[in-house]
Amino acid sequence: MSKPLQALLIFGLLLIAALTGWGIYATVRDATRGPTDVSRGVATQVQELFHPTPTVYPDAVTVILQVRSLARLETAQYTVEKVITAETGQGALAPLFGDRLLFVAHGEVIAGVDLSRLQASDVIITPDGKVTIILPAADVFVASLDNEKSYVYDRQTGLLTKGEPTLETLARQVAEDEIKKAALEDGILNLAQTNAGAFLERFLRSLRFTEVIILQGTSVP
Repeated sequence: MSKPLQALLIFGLLLIAALTGWGIYATVRDATRGPTDVSRGVATQVQELFHPTPTVYPDAVTVILQVRSLARLETAQYTVEKVITAETGQGALAPLFGDRLLFVAHGEVIAGVDLSRLQASDVIITPDGKVTIILPAADVFVASLDNEKSYVYDRQTGLLTKGEPTLETLARQVAEDEIKKAALEDGILNLAQTNAGAFLERFLRSLRFTEVIILQGTSVP
């Protein structure tokens, strides 16, 4: 027998021995692992088959739609929690076709004064060091949900429905309106207007103006 052929034969025998040894090891390992671990592994594989982990691929192209300068003075922030009930298909057939959820909304409302709306005529400075400023009315800049803290607390669907796909989206939209409404009713605009005036007065006095007069604009909800 030639040496190359002999070497090939020896390699083949070693490979068969290695595969046989691995098969014996795997069999013993599975036998000692117990039925619980085996069934758990099978259940995990089945779950991954029917409920695969979602993969998100962002597009490589990003389009900047608008860029603008801001001169907003944020002077008040509210943190609001609100429970929203959203439902559809209620009534006699609700056990079959109904869909109802309770959404716990956690959001923030930020208000202040937009200084870019100041006109030259709104700032009056006299030779004796007196300054008068007419501030624009305070406004709400941000009213948004915190997605990490907002969640669906409970959802009940009928036996013959998979649920309304847009119901949670509608609940979120209503929640944003409601947290803004709650902040407005609690006086966030008045607080923002007062805080803006106090901040500007301190700032202008630090510039050595002898007298500072801040005229508050009218808050418009």
